[in-house]
Amino acid sequence: MPNFAIAAGHELTAAAAEDILRAGGTAVDAAVAGALVACVAEPVLAGLLGGGFLMVRAAQGRAELLDCFVQTPKRKLPEAELDFRAIRADFGETTQEFHIGAASIATPGLAPGLAEAHARFGRMGLRDLVAPAVRLAREGVTVTEFQARLGRIIAPILKATTASRALMCGDDGEPLAAGSLYRNPDFADLLEVFGHEGPRFVTEGEVASGLLALAREGGHLGPEDLKAYRPEWRRPVEIARGPARIAVNPPPALGGVLVAFALELIGPGDRAADLARAFEATSRARLEAGLRGDIEAGPEDPIMRLLSPALVARYRAEVQGRKAATRGTTQISVVDANGMGAALTISNGEGNGSIIPGTGIMPNNMLGEDDLVPGAWHSWAPDTRLASMMTPMAVSWPDGALAMLGSGGSNRIRTALAQVLVNLLDRGMALGDAVEAPRLHVEGGDPPAVDFELPGLAEEDRVAILAAFGQARGWAERSMFYGGVHAVTRDRRGNVHAAGDPRRAGVALVV
Repeated sequence: MPNFAIAAGHELTAAAAEDILRAGGTAVDAAVAGALVACVAEPVLAGLLGGGFLMVRAAQGRAELLDCFVQTPKRKLPEAELDFRAIRADFGETTQEFHIGAASIATPGLAPGLAEAHARFGRMGLRDLVAPAVRLAREGVTVTEFQARLGRIIAPILKATTASRALMCGDDGEPLAAGSLYRNPDFADLLEVFGHEGPRFVTEGEVASGLLALAREGGHLGPEDLKAYRPEWRRPVEIARGPARIAVNPPPALGGVLVAFALELIGPGDRAADLARAFEATSRARLEAGLRGDIEAGPEDPIMRLLSPALVARYRAEVQGRKAATRGTTQISVVDANGMGAALTISNGEGNGSIIPGTGIMPNNMLGEDDLVPGAWHSWAPDTRLASMMTPMAVSWPDGALAMLGSGGSNRIRTALAQVLVNLLDRGMALGDAVEAPRLHVEGGDPPAVDFELPGLAEEDRVAILAAFGQARGWAERSMFYGGVHAVTRDRRGNVHAAGDPRRAGVALVV
């Protein structure tokens, strides 16, 4: 009988997690090792100076959420002094504006977060967990077609500086093509230091010095930002759907509560157009509740207003009364032989375009993304966690069954995960089918922006979506735009399954 399952965004990421589990590590050990390899094999999506969230569920225990997402700096420089530049990422079907430069860097949290997760739930030594990434960074990894496509999408970032071009581009000055070898020996050396010393190098070592030197060229970060940062363990928001309990990322993150709100509006028999109406209502309810990207959690947390019974009831009645005639993020989901589950979602934004000398690391550009800083640029409040859409989650059943899942995809994370949950819990789909089923996404506006995938979509659903939203746009192919849900399950007998989302080159291992 299979003992464990892994779903991730790259073959090497999954293989590193597998090696750790075979050596006796926990699901968290495997997720940490996988995350470090992702920084090498998926460098457009993952970076050690980014942030993330880890959902952990001990065997037959309660779920816990580690928030190691980025924090806004304690000080804010005048706009005239900032290094803050706009670029446009070309997704083919659509484009999206991001900002790069020193002023786009938020206080990073991933390195201390991985160390904290390992200290609490790890079994193997940290040096053992960094070893796969060290080897790959030195030997090099072959660029896959998916990673090459990501590079083409954000080419203006990868070509922004001489150092980034030297690391991320070929001799022709363009992002590395599929089949090219990507090596990062400076990062290998740094990871060895991480394995011996933990994350101290981020607060007082070579990385910290380089990051602060970069900030002095027009950024907000200061020494106190790096020294004061702490990962935070939080109690997840839990909702029920049938017999299942779903644990999602709590405030100050936004994504988990938005998924929960959408599920409150979706009935068990709802079809694609009904889901679209629920997602459109969720976008409007988010605005009505006054939610933005830099909210602090507190006793009267405004994010939790979204789940107030009165607001849910009003939007549910509205949706039911209207029946019709990308992003730099990657996901690792693991369940081990003892039944512990880990779902880790990490992001470097798209990167800020600079490489810290001698480290092989491109810092995040989280302050340059409108998904995280809505409204006017530089409107963020100092010294707060940014309210991410990332929401790794745990689903548990009374008989002991467990599912761990999460997604990349920026603002599309919430709709991707809600649809996979509906497929699993309401429609009884097998895990792989639930992940691969056609998706849609809705953004608020007047009129709302509705996009949906055509492959695999029933004709009656296509007609119903267009009847409800006349300007809805069908996509001829499945796309990474709609997220990348990587998921694993373990049933009450210990049987495990895994599904990697083909939209983001997902890999699934069952061993």
